[in-house]
Amino acid sequence: MAAKPRVMIAMSGGVDSSVAALIVQRLGYECAGVTMKLLAENDGSAAEDAARVAAALGIKHHVVDFSEEFRAGVIEPFILAYENGTTPNPCIECNNVIKFGRLLEYAKEMGFDKLATGHYARIIGGENGVYDLVRAVDTDKDQSYFLYGLSQKTLERVMFPLGDCTKSQVRAIAEEAGFVNANRAESQDICFVPGGSHADYIESYRGRVSKPGNFVDTEGNIIGRHAGIIRYTIGQRKGLGLALGRPVFVKEIRPETNEVVLGNEEDIFTSWIEIADFEWVDAFEEHQFGITSAVYGYIMLRYNSKPVWAKVEPGNKGRLIATFKEPVRAPAKGQAAVLYDIYLGRFSRVFGGGRIV
Repeated sequence: MAAKPRVMIAMSGGVDSSVAALIVQRLGYECAGVTMKLLAENDGSAAEDAARVAAALGIKHHVVDFSEEFRAGVIEPFILAYENGTTPNPCIECNNVIKFGRLLEYAKEMGFDKLATGHYARIIGGENGVYDLVRAVDTDKDQSYFLYGLSQKTLERVMFPLGDCTKSQVRAIAEEAGFVNANRAESQDICFVPGGSHADYIESYRGRVSKPGNFVDTEGNIIGRHAGIIRYTIGQRKGLGLALGRPVFVKEIRPETNEVVLGNEEDIFTSWIEIADFEWVDAFEEHQFGITSAVYGYIMLRYNSKPVWAKVEPGNKGRLIATFKEPVRAPAKGQAAVLYDIYLGRFSRVFGGGRIV
């Protein structure tokens, strides 16, 4: 009988990754925990909490410093995106570059066969080397949207122990195990911009104030001054600092002229988008090498947004064009468009995803 694979568990110090470690251990795997240091100014409390949980489980705990990789692969692209008038999604970059990139390499270097994380998603199959990435049982917590960049080769080496759990079940497991973080509140902030404005963070990081410019209407008329394009995203209504007697919304950001275009709400709806850098999760050969005819499925344009039925067709320069059954509100350049298929009667299986351009 073949030995079970050795599993390294990414432990952030939070309740989800702690319970993921407990589940992996209960399944009988030889395992160890690892905490990534991602910020140079990190106070170390996350690593300490993770180390306490690992000690309670009787497993080894590693700390690895990926702060330079995180700066170059996540923080810098995040800042450049806003400076170029687009809206980034740093969690996706972190998954692709750090967690399922550098950390997965580290696990292999340390002699581990698989990497487990506290993500809410499921990996189904494995027969004949074919894996499906499927939404979590707890659809309110599902994080498959952020994971579309995982290839078949990566899915073979990854475990998501929380995919079949609800958040309440995870907290109950943590309480039963006596974990110190069982009832800790979750942070909704970007990890490197805790509790603050992303624009303030960017200005502090760059050491300069963002250049003001003009608000213009859809006809090109100047209707006010903005405080720098990094402070705005498509569809934004609040925080514009204008009193026009009617609600207006950010329709377009033009970095080349430093203008922010404002329109009425109907102006921010569209029936189609163009998607670049599309990555296919599914193993169909015809998808891996591009599509030549239409593919149909549900598209999510932001995390936990309402999925919209769409037809996806090949466009120019290797890009895809998604046409929606009903108009969608404020898709933002730089955000991810993730395509789902039907699985067990519901939109659930991730086809793949790409960047809205």
